Amino acid sequence: MTKRQTLFGVRLDALTMDETVAHCLAAVRAGERLEIGVVNAAKLVNMRRDPDLARAVSGCDLVLADGQAVVWAGRLLRRPLPERVAGIDLFTRLLGEAEAAGLSVYFLGAKQPVLDEMLRRVAVRFPGLRVAGSRHGYFDDADQPAIADAIAESGAHMLFLGMTSPKKEIFTAGYGERSKVALVHGVGGSFDVLAGVTRRAPERWQRLGFEWLYRALQEPRRLGRRYLTTNVSFALMTGREMLRPTQVTPVSTASRES
Repeated sequence: MTKRQTLFGVRLDALTMDETVAHCLAAVRAGERLEIGVVNAAKLVNMRRDPDLARAVSGCDLVLADGQAVVWAGRLLRRPLPERVAGIDLFTRLLGEAEAAGLSVYFLGAKQPVLDEMLRRVAVRFPGLRVAGSRHGYFDDADQPAIADAIAESGAHMLFLGMTSPKKEIFTAGYGERSKVALVHGVGGSFDVLAGVTRRAPERWQRLGFEWLYRALQEPRRLGRRYLTTNVSFALMTGREMLRPTQVTPVSTASRES
């Protein structure tokens, strides 16, 4: 059971990073399946436009605040979240915990050269990590059942999806159970970061909530307009929520209904 808050109609788990890691490990050790979803400002905006994405994220067992803007919005709306739980930071924490506990992992996503370089770097950083298998993320929808079966046959305890939204959320919703892993975590572009293809923003930029700007400066043509549009939309969403009549939203400790 976890504490929860509701922001923009989405149930978020009000957990710290340490609490999240402990929750994940407890689920794996108990043999319970746990699907993790993360949201930032852009994804919350897109969930309003994409019902399939909204259903996939809301169906996850844990939904965490990946973006600093989401944490700030929670404070403004008096539905506080304790801290940002960045998907990439959770990813690397879980790799370290898996190495220490002898748990095996499967990586699905990115282009093959990027995946290969990430695997090489992960082997250096976590030399004792058991990698049950890996596959690049460029496949047709018709391939998904076979991919899920291959993951199941690998015997992996944890599955990390290095794919963009909504592809990773839809795969999780449709094939997470068939993959037979205890934990599924969609980590987006984290494979690129671990492979050294994409640079992550310095900590100061992250604390100021400017990680999106740092990424946009690296790929202005692809990300500049997208981030500007979603950030403005998110600010308007937050403003509208602030103008609504005040409602006290109790923090629920009941488990998420499946």
